[in-house]
Amino acid sequence: MQASNPAQVGGLRRRSLILGVATTAAFASKALHVPARGQTPADPLASWNEGPAKQAILSFVRATTDPSNKNFVVVKDRIATFDQDGTLWVEHPLYAQAMFALDRLRAMAPDHPEWNSIEPFKTVLSGDLSALIAFTEKDWAEIVGVTHAGMSNDAFMDIVASWLQTAEHPRFKRPYTQLVYQPMLEVMEHLRANGFKTYIVTGGGQEFVRVYAEHVYGVPPEQVVGSSIVTQYQMKGDQPILMRMPKPFFIDDGVGKPIGINMFIGKRPYAAFGNSDGDRAMLEWTAAGAGARLEMLVHHDDPTREYAYGPAGSLPDTKLGTFSDALMAESQSHGWSVISMKSDWKRIFPFDPG
Repeated sequence: MQASNPAQVGGLRRRSLILGVATTAAFASKALHVPARGQTPADPLASWNEGPAKQAILSFVRATTDPSNKNFVVVKDRIATFDQDGTLWVEHPLYAQAMFALDRLRAMAPDHPEWNSIEPFKTVLSGDLSALIAFTEKDWAEIVGVTHAGMSNDAFMDIVASWLQTAEHPRFKRPYTQLVYQPMLEVMEHLRANGFKTYIVTGGGQEFVRVYAEHVYGVPPEQVVGSSIVTQYQMKGDQPILMRMPKPFFIDDGVGKPIGINMFIGKRPYAAFGNSDGDRAMLEWTAAGAGARLEMLVHHDDPTREYAYGPAGSLPDTKLGTFSDALMAESQSHGWSVISMKSDWKRIFPFDPG
């Protein structure tokens, strides 16, 4: 999720992946379960190795929840925001939303034989995913336009929920809702156990994420802020519906994140977590507030257990989820914590050995 240079594969940009639905429990059996609210284990960050990153989280929570501390924060102001793709779950080799769009296009293809001779649909239907690198932003916008608009939010909700029941990650061969980062789930739960409200602030589709956010992360739909498309209120017979239109409404990425936070949350966060250049503005906005603030960035530097990309740290520049040298320099100059996936996390996924 990049701001001035949006994360992309070819022309794949966040503005081309504005999806939408409302929450549903249709696939709860395949979703992960977060720990019971209010529980305080002996080590609330059990999947973290000892080190500065883990200590920064624990110290921040102690300082902001101790009434005798000068950095005490009243409960009503305890807000923490989390990016999703690359911060809470896997974003490589392609955003889950993009995978959804491609699968949806293939499912619709039998009713659209003309797509076999029209680009970009022809390339998608050929099965040559390596050719996606050449897609432009306009190509992705066309794909999303035909697969995510022209239906009600309720209809779209059912489609997304069904897809999540069966779709698997190409490398890990598991449902996307299982490819969440266990250490980050622990951070979210530890914050909630100490009075913080946790929000997802994503460059991805607001309604898309709302389908599974509560089941997977323990974040209710009203605490998901993301990109969105225009919806229109219409009557279908005697029933009111919200019809999805192929037109952007709000892009919650890069400099749009502080705007979205202000627009939908109305308070500056005390803690913000991201992983890419697209999260820079959210961390800057958080850090500009008074009192103790926590800004953290996940650095993907573990190709064995997950992926490694940067280009910060002399890692490959994959153009998707870019963590630039400039972002690394800013994090060092401002005292933001950089989480090394390789060094700071004992395990990455909930299904990994403890």
